[in-house]
Amino acid sequence: MPFDSFIGNSKALASLREMVAGGRVPGALLFSGPDGVGKKTLARMLAKALVCERSDGDFCDACPRCLRAEQMFTAAQEDLARRREIKEAARRVEGLVYFDFQILEPLTRFILMEQIRQLRHVAYTRPFQFPRRVFIIDEAQTVHWQAVDLLLKVLEEPPETTSFILVCSNPYELRPTIRSRCLQILFQPVDESAILELLAKQERLTKTQVLLAARVASGSVAKARSFDLAAYEQRRKPWLEFLEAVARRVPASSGGADWRPLFDSAKALAERRDDFEATLDIGYSLLRDLLHVLLQGPGADLTNVDVLPRLQAWAAGLGIQGIELLKSGLDQAYRLQIRNVNQQLGFEALGLEVSARSKAQAR
Repeated sequence: MPFDSFIGNSKALASLREMVAGGRVPGALLFSGPDGVGKKTLARMLAKALVCERSDGDFCDACPRCLRAEQMFTAAQEDLARRREIKEAARRVEGLVYFDFQILEPLTRFILMEQIRQLRHVAYTRPFQFPRRVFIIDEAQTVHWQAVDLLLKVLEEPPETTSFILVCSNPYELRPTIRSRCLQILFQPVDESAILELLAKQERLTKTQVLLAARVASGSVAKARSFDLAAYEQRRKPWLEFLEAVARRVPASSGGADWRPLFDSAKALAERRDDFEATLDIGYSLLRDLLHVLLQGPGADLTNVDVLPRLQAWAAGLGIQGIELLKSGLDQAYRLQIRNVNQQLGFEALGLEVSARSKAQAR
C-alpha cells in the first residue's frame, strides 16, 4: 500500500497510520526534523489518507479523490513558483485562492500576513470537494511575526473539517504557544542502509560511489535522490588541491616551495559566493574524515571513501594541530561570509600558516 512506499522514520509513519486507522488525527500536527527526510512527503500522504475512498487507514493513490488531491498539490506548487517570479513582493499575494488541499511556503523570506489571513478565512468555510480540508505549512518557522498571532488563533480553535500540518526542521524556532497547540511528530535522519538500498536500485553508480553518495546525503533521502557525482567531484576538487598543497612536507625545489597550487585552489574555493556555505560543508566533511583517519585508522566511517589513500597521507602530514587549525579557519570563513570580505585571501593565509606549521613539525 502507498504508505509502505515511504522510506525511513518507521516510528513516525506507524504513529500516523494508527491515528488514521482509528479516526483520531488531531486538528494540528507539527512535523519536525532534518531537511530531506520526507516530512512534507508524509504530510501529503496523510492528507490523501484522510479523504481516500478505497483504503482504510491508508490511501490508494488511484481513486478520484486521491488523484484530485495530487492535482491540487501540484497546482499549489505551480502557483507558488509563479508568484515568486513576480518582482514586487507586495503583488505576490494578489488574488490568492486556496484549494481544499493547499501547501503554503514562503513567498519572500517569509510566509506573509495575507497568506495566513487567506488560510484563516478559507479554513472556516466548508470544503469544496472533499469531506476534509488539509493545509500544509512548509517552513513554518518563516511565518512573519505579524502573522503568528493569526495562525495561533486558528490553531487554538481549529475548524472540525480542517487539519493543519506544520513542517519545519527545528521546532524551537516556533513560538512555544504554536508548538503547544500541535501534536509533534519527530523525524530522524534516515538509516544509511535504507539510503544504500535506494541508491543501489538506480544502478548508475559503483559500490564505492554508492557509499560516497549515501555518506554525503547524511540521512537525507532528498539529497540521495538528487546526488550528482560529477557535480560533487567538481565542487570537491579545489578542496583536494588545497589540502594537497598545505599538507605536503617537501618543498617543490631547493629554491623554495611552489605556492601556485595553493593560490589557485584558494581562488577556486572563494569563487562561488552565492553558494559558499555548500563549499564550506564539503571542507568540513574532509576535515572530519582526516580526523577519523588519524585517530581511528582507515576502517573509520568516512564520507569521502573514494579518496582514502590521499586522506591517509594528508592526515599524517597535518597532524592534530594542523587539522584543528584548518577547522578554526573554516569557522572564521563561515562567520565572515555575510560580510564583504575577501575569502580568497583568508584561504591563502590559512594554507600558508598550516603548511608552515606542518613543515616545522616534520623537521
